[in-house]
Amino acid sequence: MTVQSISAVTLAVRDMAAAVEFYAGKVGLEMLYGGGDAAFTSFRVGGGYVNLILEEEHGVNWWGRLILYVDDVDAMYQKLVDAGLQPDGVPEDAPWRERYFHISDPDGHGLSFAKPIP
Repeated sequence: MTVQSISAVTLAVRDMAAAVEFYAGKVGLEMLYGGGDAAFTSFRVGGGYVNLILEEEHGVNWWGRLILYVDDVDAMYQKLVDAGLQPDGVPEDAPWRERYFHISDPDGHGLSFAKPIP
């Protein structure tokens, strides 16, 4: 038996409305369930999901980075800048053969938008 794929990643958030605005409104993920007033929200990402869970009691800690593949890294960067967000840097080509950039969501979760370089 082997692990075949990741079904979902669930991120703890302090402010669901701000997180939903970031993921749905600015990044453009398709929301399947929940919303700004919910305790749990789910978005479709390809064949998997990014979930948000309201966590007011324990707080949120930086845990790493979620890497999302996109078809055009530079267009995604421009979309987020146009939405008033500030990525950590401009898109660049990495030695591991991906074009990418990093940004943080409203709770400080690290995201990378990337595309393999052929």
